[in-house]
This record gives sequence, C-alpha cells and structure tokens, in this order.
Amino acid sequence: MGFSPVGVAPAGPPDHWAFYLDWLAKGYAGQMGYLGRNLDRRSHPEQVLPGARSVLCVGMNYDQEKGAPAVGKRPRGRISRYARGDDYHDLMTARLKRLLEWIQTLEPGVKGRVYVDTGPVLERDFAARAGIGWFGKHTNLIHKRSGSWFFLGEILLTAPLVSDRPVADHCGTCTLCMDACPTDAIPQPYVLDSNRCISYLTIELKGAIPRRYREKMGDWIYGCDVCQEVCPWNLKQARPAAEPALKAREGLDAPDLTALLAMDQTAFSRRFRGSPIKRAKRRGLLRNAAVAMGNRGTAADIPSLTAALSDAEPLVRGHAAWALGRIGGPAARRALSEACGSETDAAVRDEIGQAMDEIDRGTEPGGPRNRTREDP
Repeated sequence: MGFSPVGVAPAGPPDHWAFYLDWLAKGYAGQMGYLGRNLDRRSHPEQVLPGARSVLCVGMNYDQEKGAPAVGKRPRGRISRYARGDDYHDLMTARLKRLLEWIQTLEPGVKGRVYVDTGPVLERDFAARAGIGWFGKHTNLIHKRSGSWFFLGEILLTAPLVSDRPVADHCGTCTLCMDACPTDAIPQPYVLDSNRCISYLTIELKGAIPRRYREKMGDWIYGCDVCQEVCPWNLKQARPAAEPALKAREGLDAPDLTALLAMDQTAFSRRFRGSPIKRAKRRGLLRNAAVAMGNRGTAADIPSLTAALSDAEPLVRGHAAWALGRIGGPAARRALSEACGSETDAAVRDEIGQAMDEIDRGTEPGGPRNRTREDP
C-alpha cells in the first residue's frame, strides 16, 4: 500500500503527555486551539477506542525530486514539499481503511479507528514508540534510512499485536536545524514555538502576519522546509516519493506569484481542489504571495500589488500595502496614497500609513537606502 516505515506500539498513555501539556501551557500552539481540545481523549487511546491494545503506525514518503529551475523574470514563490501534490489526508485515510478491513478478515471481531493528522492522537509519540524514528531537534521524526520526509498515520486496534522497540536518538551534538531556522522558532532542542514558525504563519495563522516575521519569510508562501533541508539525515538518506499522487502538480515547484495574486475565488478553488493548500484559503495564500513579492523587492511587481490594494479581502490589501512599502519608490508611494483615500478598513489604513512612512523615510537625507530595484 506504499507505507514505509511501519511499526507497532502498545496502546498506553502517551510517553510525552506531561511535555505536551506544558507545551500548550506555554502558548506554543499559537492560535491552533484544536490542539488543546479533547485532552481527555488524547490522554489515552482507550478514550478514543475502548479496548484499544495496539497502535499500528505507518509512514509515507513525500519527498520531491528537484524541480526545473524557474526561468524568466516573473516572481516565484516556494511551497513546502509535502503540499505540492494531492492531499495526503485523503490518500492515506483511504488506504488505512482498506488495511483495517484486511486486518478484520484475518481477525474477525477486531475493532479499529483510522487517523491521519485529524484525530485526538499524539501521532509522533506513538510512531516514536513504534520505532518509526526518533524525535529530531526540529521536532520531526527522523528515520535512519528514510530521513524525515514522511507523513504519519495510524490505526488504533483492539488486537494485541507484538510491539516494536523505540530507536535511539542519533542527532548527537548537531544543531543545524536550529541554526538555520529563519525565525528562531526552535528555542531549544526538541521544542517548537509555533508562533514563530513559517509553516504556522503561512498556513495556520488566519490573521495578519506579525510585521517582525514578514521579511524573514523570504519567498515561502505555504509552509517551510528549511529545518529539514539542512538535516544531515535527509541529505544522506532521503529519496523522492514513489507515490504518483504525492508528486508535485504542475507549477507548484516554483509558483508564479503574479498569477497567484490575480486569482479570484473560482480560480483558487479550481486550481487547488484536492490539494493541502486549500487549507490556507484564498485570502491566506494571497496574503503570503504579497509578502513574498515584497521580499523580492522589484519595481516590476508594483502593478500586481497595486491591483491587490483593491482586493475584496482586507487581509490581502493590508499585506499588499506592506509589500509596496518594502519596494518603495514614487510609483509605490502614489499607489498607496490613492488607496488610502478610499480604504475603509482601519487595519488596512494602518498598514498603508506605515508603508508610506517607510517610503518617506527612505527618501529623506540620511534615511534608509531605497530598496526599489529593477529585475536583472
């Protein structure tokens, strides 16, 4: 069924339950309130499946072959490798249900529950207990022969299967993932502060991206792979996914930011049907595209961002304003000034005002260097 690695864990309380509660208490979950719900169910598999005895844990590789380099002068963004193909939730859930049905033909009467990143189960905890990998300092599981580019899923079972053994931590003294994180989202080994993580900021955060993180996002518009890209275990062991459904869809290796920023709801729904990217919704993805355009900082992008100042979504308008402030120059200043006169949303007006102030400071004697540049 394409699952690898695979392991079995006993269905007892999660080994890191106290750590999880402390992580929530520190606010590291950000606005992901669902992670703090149903704590009684998360505390033991039997709260989800009465009589649970085993957890069958599976992985599925999603690594991508290196796509063709972007050509031409059009601005491009980056999407996390896991999100370039079809939605893994649908793919893996369907196969795990088939696997459960097969198990039930071998052991009639066995009950089971299937989950793929959607239920009250601490998946990485049980996968580590099942020997699928160890917790990397970036908090992803790492498998010695497969790296960390794999999804997790599990079947809770009432059958008492023979358990596998956990594997040792092989990170040693390496801190490459922590050192490489653009936003310092890994404050200490094995701890992730979601509030600072680019994946959280571009996917889970539904409102405005804090200004202090926008420049550090670079050209990431959905997710971020930096901590995994520098991991020696991925550089040594990772192999491209064999599953056709997980291979990158056309144009998602280096998506055209101009085209994304011009998408209406119909175009967004059509392009990202059956894709994980639909989770960000149109307003979230266009928000991210505007930030990436601002970080690119070319005058050629001013027309697209100016058009975005008229978008129906305040979230998009506000981040387009920030991007124009980053680019600077008379054309960007003029677009912001004209938009300010008709803008009714207070938060967007504030973004426009700050953007114009930044441009004005850049043109003052002794002010910051104007960032506008032309495409090479």
